[in-house]
Amino acid sequence: MSEFITVATTDELKPGERMIVEVNDHYIALFNVDNRYYAIEDRCTHDDGPLAEGELTGTVIECPRHGAQFDITTGRVLRFPAITPVPRYDVRVENGEIQIKI
Repeated sequence: MSEFITVATTDELKPGERMIVEVNDHYIALFNVDNRYYAIEDRCTHDDGPLAEGELTGTVIECPRHGAQFDITTGRVLRFPAITPVPRYDVRVENGEIQIKI
């Protein structure tokens, strides 16, 4: 059964910022892009490297290791060498709390 859990507050994640949260032994990258929140697993599907350390342009994150790119809104691969989408999580904001669906 899936449920939403609180991982941060909107005060903790300002526009243009990102943070890593740990939920059930998974590291999740949480992004605020123009006051819209997105969450993906913080793991490149090419080599398991940390994605949140990469450059974010709009809603595209580039893995800092080998340059694979992913759309943080869908998890879709946009550039090789990755070929598998990165897991993404539904996000909602309730009373200033950022919640992701697990």
